Amino acid sequence: MIEGVADPADTGTPKGSATTPGAGPGRRHDGITVTKADQQYDDLISGLNQRYVAAPESIRLVSSTAEVVAVVQEAVDQGKRLSVRSSGHCYEDFVHNPEVQIILDMSGMHEVRYDPRLNAIEIESGATNLRTYQTTYPEWGVVVPAGFCYSVAMGGHVSGGAWGPLCRLHGLVVDHLYAVEVVVVDEAGRARAVIGTRDEDDPHHDLWWAHTGGGGGNFGVVTRYWFRSPSARGRDPRDLLPKPPEELLVSAVSWAWDELTRDEFVRLARNYADWHAAHRGPDDPARALISQLVLNHRSAGQIGLLVLVDASAPDAEQLLTDYLEHIGSGVTVERGALTRHMGELPALPQFAAPRRIPWLQAIRLLGTTNVVLNDPTLRAEYKSAFMRATFPDGQLETLHRHLTRDDVDNPNISVQLTSYGGRINAVAPTRTAAPHRDAAFKMLWQVFWNDPADDEKYIAWARECYQEMYADTGGVPVPNEVTDGCYVNYPDIDLGDPRFNTSSVPWHDLYYKENYPRLQRIKAVWDPRNVFRHGQSVEPAAHPVEPAARVVERAVRPADPAAPVEEP
Repeated sequence: MIEGVADPADTGTPKGSATTPGAGPGRRHDGITVTKADQQYDDLISGLNQRYVAAPESIRLVSSTAEVVAVVQEAVDQGKRLSVRSSGHCYEDFVHNPEVQIILDMSGMHEVRYDPRLNAIEIESGATNLRTYQTTYPEWGVVVPAGFCYSVAMGGHVSGGAWGPLCRLHGLVVDHLYAVEVVVVDEAGRARAVIGTRDEDDPHHDLWWAHTGGGGGNFGVVTRYWFRSPSARGRDPRDLLPKPPEELLVSAVSWAWDELTRDEFVRLARNYADWHAAHRGPDDPARALISQLVLNHRSAGQIGLLVLVDASAPDAEQLLTDYLEHIGSGVTVERGALTRHMGELPALPQFAAPRRIPWLQAIRLLGTTNVVLNDPTLRAEYKSAFMRATFPDGQLETLHRHLTRDDVDNPNISVQLTSYGGRINAVAPTRTAAPHRDAAFKMLWQVFWNDPADDEKYIAWARECYQEMYADTGGVPVPNEVTDGCYVNYPDIDLGDPRFNTSSVPWHDLYYKENYPRLQRIKAVWDPRNVFRHGQSVEPAAHPVEPAARVVERAVRPADPAAPVEEP
């Protein structure tokens, strides 16, 4: 195998210099160490969801692959439980867990640059969506089709498949992933960095595949990704990834809850489902449109709809007009302005009448202006479902009943319906580890609150609504002709609890479907000691099959002996 440095730009040299001994945490060969003795410790032991707070011996802030290798090796040598954080947005306690002794913080690895050696856009795992957009688009006019939320970092986002507002036009982020660098641990306990690529003849191809939807924290520590679309030609970075629309046609409307009857609520949600089921094809002309219908609790006062259309699409205005008419068909309540924040969306009254906005400005507005996501007291519960067809009889009546319950009075309760399909569905379910390639839209149950005393009440609401919604299939959205499982980037520990999942479909098949056995084999090869684990991590196969191909080992002088890298 080739031993060397992953990138000439990263020789393992830290991006900062060591501080004076005794002057607080300093950078060593294994990054900056923060312990309970340091003032900033409490700011680094929790993420977005304050239900989960860790108590690690240390947090290690790293800025190079060499430092990651050193921290992982230390954890293995000392038998310490390790977790990895790129931005702290995990919905469950997989990172901020009381059993974790070392948190490896990747936020210092946030570079975005063109790598001429791999002819791809290199993005380190700590780079956030906003940093990525604000680098790739101004510099090269291209993007990876990542998500809305400005502070989500690429590390976990990409490894879970990565949905975003350009998905119907350009597919998932992983559909453009060319290579990934991962720090893994072999059976002998040696930590090392390995690069796997999309190339079928790469002996590390399976490691690449596992990070195209296999979920974070399963196989090793992702340090960086390289992106180049499969159809890209040439060596100009301006031609390697999709170009977003120059402008978006943005519409944000609402319906007043106190004016909607139950039947109109049902009609509104069914109209949304019907349209997406009819327009989920990869070549459907309406793939230029994406939208989110936010079904809030009645106490929010409004149900909201955000619609984004590629303004350069043929008849973009007519597409939007027809869509809004379809969604409101059979509903007597007139559309109004979206005057309240909903879920992760800000209030958007200025878009009651559609407006054209430059692409980057629109994404920045939608991703950064909701104060809920910057609330340091935020507590939350989440659940998900993929939908292939419209709702069966009774489900929407169930949803209406729970969203109008009087025993909860929280405007931050919502069930969000979000567009899927389009170019996502051009990829076969086994081509990547992200298997949901026939879905029309996805659903997210999202509850926000602030007082720990309310935990039981709001967790119970989410569980009861979800279980009753899918009562006919064992309390979960099993893969069938209507539903298609759950989204691994919205992890839900209840899916593995027999109290809440009474179906015959285990949690891993809800996330991965037929791809799970391959993920298990990859896990056994690349993490045979199960170093990287959490409450829903991939279980290694009992008898893994070693990769058939091998590369010839040759001696080279690594620029940093502490960080050997196996390349394709």
